[in-house]
Amino acid sequence: MLNQFSRTEALINTSSLDKLRNSKVMIFGIGGVGGYILESLARCGIGEIHIVDNDKISLTNINRQIIALHSTIGMYKVDVAEKRALDINPDIKIKKYKTFYLPENKDEFDFSQYNYIIDAIDTVKAKISIIEEAKKNNIPIVSAMGAGNKLDPCKFEVADISKTSVCPLARVIRLELKKKNIKDVKVVYSKEKPVKTKDKNELTASGYPVPASIAFCPAAMGLIIASVVIQDLIK
Repeated sequence: MLNQFSRTEALINTSSLDKLRNSKVMIFGIGGVGGYILESLARCGIGEIHIVDNDKISLTNINRQIIALHSTIGMYKVDVAEKRALDINPDIKIKKYKTFYLPENKDEFDFSQYNYIIDAIDTVKAKISIIEEAKKNNIPIVSAMGAGNKLDPCKFEVADISKTSVCPLARVIRLELKKKNIKDVKVVYSKEKPVKTKDKNELTASGYPVPASIAFCPAAMGLIIASVVIQDLIK
């Protein structure tokens, strides 16, 4: 009998689809990259997904975030993401954490319960902490490096963090993980040199220029990360 996963099942077989249905995945960050990860995992039949984000959708998110529409401005990203995921697959289990992950609140999360952990946030200390906790619990993790200030989606690659180059964020993460002697961390990064932006008026809370962005680069990174997760889970 045909169902919404029939074509996926034809590609990966029934036992692999069952593995996905019985998998529990955590996504930290539901923005430009994380939103597309959730979209793909829901469409692939992952049974349970936990999402972590305390941000609300803003006007400037519309250029790249799949959950950002004029009708969703001002709403919490996890609320909009949950509704969309359930509309894709009514049987999916979604658990929302309406908070930002920080090293200080790591004990609020039980890393050991997941089959896969995905880091799609952009705060260095938080990224390092997520990777560290995943490694402590021996849970597979994939981490998103910089997708901002990029224009060529063909330059994204999957690699161990030790093999990365060019990406400024990957450089920082690589050095910090080396200090902690943390190895074998899978990441998606870009070999494209960051585009130099002309408009530096918009600043982050820390006083740094907000990265420029376009629709297809965060999306491409998110889709690549989703493919990594799915392929690892069905091995």
